[in-house]
Amino acid sequence: MTGAAPVERPLSALAAFAQLGDRQALEELLRRLQHPLSEHIRGIVRDDDSAADVLQDSLIIICRRLGTLREPEWVRAWAYRVATREAVRAAKRLRRYRGDPLDDVSEMAEVPTDDSQTDEELLAELPARLAALPLGAQVVLRLHYLQSLTQQEVAEALAIPLGTVKSRLAYGLSCLRREWVPPDSP
Repeated sequence: MTGAAPVERPLSALAAFAQLGDRQALEELLRRLQHPLSEHIRGIVRDDDSAADVLQDSLIIICRRLGTLREPEWVRAWAYRVATREAVRAAKRLRRYRGDPLDDVSEMAEVPTDDSQTDEELLAELPARLAALPLGAQVVLRLHYLQSLTQQEVAEALAIPLGTVKSRLAYGLSCLRREWVPPDSP
């Protein structure tokens, strides 16, 4: 008899069990959040050593405050909210912060977004091109396209309205499209 591979429990189940005191569930939850949060933080802070410190601080906060999470199905968005907040604080302290606050959308045009029109080649180049965007658009694009959060999860993670998420996605993609030259262009 061959052993079947263990079924990976959803993050929401891990969060619920961790809230009830299951130490293994907490450890697995933190382990599964660690890499995606690390990538997200590194994109904001842009310094590997500081990103590692922010990740550690974020995981400690998640661990300590997990009991306050009312709806475990939102654990991923909530963890990104904690990590984003800590990363922006660290970026400000490092003076690597460009001065574009996450909630400043005054220069961001209201452009309707349609994910079906998103060019796959442009998305493949997204990680390398994010730095040219305002931080608000950068973070939303990173969470939605690179971390695969839904628009609603991004809104929850950043504590902003869904309409703001949509406008930042549209603005960021619009900026990227203006600057993007397809690889097969002369």
